[in-house]
Amino acid sequence: MHAVTVLASVLGLIVIFVALVFGTVLTFIKILKGDISRKRQTSDAEEARMIQEIFQSMIRMEDRVETLETLLLEREKKGRRQ
Repeated sequence: MHAVTVLASVLGLIVIFVALVFGTVLTFIKILKGDISRKRQTSDAEEARMIQEIFQSMIRMEDRVETLETLLLEREKKGRRQ
């Protein structure tokens, strides 16, 4: 019974080792092939585009706030004159 447990443990370790080696080899192939870097470049470009859109929206919002401040100040000045 003890021999069966040892054999099962050794076979399990061999399977895990083979899986790790196979996974490592596949990862290196993908890196050399460029699939991982292309995906990263695509996601980086998308992220940069989104950040630019947010920045442009914030600039437009700042312009609107400045316009509203100007309108409120003008309205306040007119109210003091009357």
